[in-house]
Amino acid sequence: MTQPTLDPAHTATLTTVAVAHGDGIGPEIMDATLRILAAAGARIQPVPIRIGEAVYREGHTSGFTPDTWDTLRAAGMLLKAPITTPQGGGYKSVNVTLRKTLGLYANVRPCRAYAPFVPSHHAGTDVVIIRENEEDLYAGIEHRQTREVVQCLKLVTRDGCERIVRYAFEYARAHGRRRVTALSKDNIMKLTDGLFHQVFREIGAEYPDLEQEHQIIDIGTARLATRPERYDVVVTLNLYGDIISDVAAEVTGSVGLAGSANIGPSFALFEAIHGSAPDIAGQNVANPGGLLQAAVMMLGHLGQHDVAVRVQNAWLRTLEDGVHTADIAGEHTRERVGTRGFADAVIARLGQEPQVLPAARRGPGQLPAPAPQPGRRDVVKALVGTDVFFEWAEADRDPAVLAARLEALATGRLRLNMITNRGVKVWPGGQPETFLADHWRCRFLTNGDGPVRHADVVALLTGLLGSGLDFIKTEHLYTFDGVPGYSMGQGQ
Repeated sequence: MTQPTLDPAHTATLTTVAVAHGDGIGPEIMDATLRILAAAGARIQPVPIRIGEAVYREGHTSGFTPDTWDTLRAAGMLLKAPITTPQGGGYKSVNVTLRKTLGLYANVRPCRAYAPFVPSHHAGTDVVIIRENEEDLYAGIEHRQTREVVQCLKLVTRDGCERIVRYAFEYARAHGRRRVTALSKDNIMKLTDGLFHQVFREIGAEYPDLEQEHQIIDIGTARLATRPERYDVVVTLNLYGDIISDVAAEVTGSVGLAGSANIGPSFALFEAIHGSAPDIAGQNVANPGGLLQAAVMMLGHLGQHDVAVRVQNAWLRTLEDGVHTADIAGEHTRERVGTRGFADAVIARLGQEPQVLPAARRGPGQLPAPAPQPGRRDVVKALVGTDVFFEWAEADRDPAVLAARLEALATGRLRLNMITNRGVKVWPGGQPETFLADHWRCRFLTNGDGPVRHADVVALLTGLLGSGLDFIKTEHLYTFDGVPGYSMGQGQ
């Protein structure tokens, strides 16, 4: 069948794309990818930017120089090779910074098997992982609170859930997919993951043409690893998505073959999902396939479907012809090549189609426009108490002793209701087998004598000042439309 031809009317119109050559194997695979795009007639103007390890070493702990942001905003598009974040020293991940600063809330990772030409555990795999990209534990808010305990806050917003869930359904509809599966752990994290599941049900009702299901993340991950053929589009929270997208990519045959898109309201970032692999850097052995797949997604996003089809089919034909890098070599390999040789092979096949694997016909398709942020629904919010956290290791860590001291100090509208240690209720009625750290959550709730005010919480803390107890944190307890906005203790 004939290949799409480039439209001469658009050859003079070039779209500016910021390009980060990255660290480790990044420069090699980026050079290979850009050579292929140029040979295929991509209508882009690459503009290099400097981010990553060298910039870190110059003293920029963010990994960026100040002028980089202006270049990125002017382009509105970034094709990025893998970046190395130095260990220690307070360096922040460039990837996380890019996603959160530029509002790239949707991470899209197609994972497809190319069997029999690339060895795969599951030849029928063709799944797209859509991951919330800005929230969850990746907010990066951590504290050391006691001598023994550190904390990481998990932040999940309704707006964040609504945006990513709606994006997943719109993506499925736009790409002719039939089912959307949500993965969460709301049997344990009933508020955070529970909100995500609730939003999935609410928005799913607007898409009756699509099959939809929810699974707990642990069994969902197990099934994705052993029966990936049953999944089509998967939407999940940030940490889970980070993990299962690598699982899905590895199941297809190699993480080196998977690209990803990061989509926001006014910016898009495209990258390979693998790391910078410094152990093989400069050896001309890295597979550029993942970054090339990201570039194909970018071309589709730009509406350059003719070029996207041309590149994708040449890449598929190269795999079929057995021209492989070392990471995907197997019984169908006829010629083992390096990074540059693989790029040469793809360029030589531009204009050809695969004979066995399904040929691309219109590229990956335009990604759906990000949904606008939804409005907020008013709820009745009422303060009903506070959790006060203490560092305490006295009296053999006997919770009854701590409770007696707190009951004697609590006055006014707030009374001690419960004490937990690492989330487990230890007073009243704790069990002697429970391991006790030096970190205690002590819950004070209203005694029913009128509404709780902030002044009541201040009065409680003021009463604790002379007690010798080290209170390290407070969390106010609210109800929303009468429903508690806080979790119970385990065993309560």
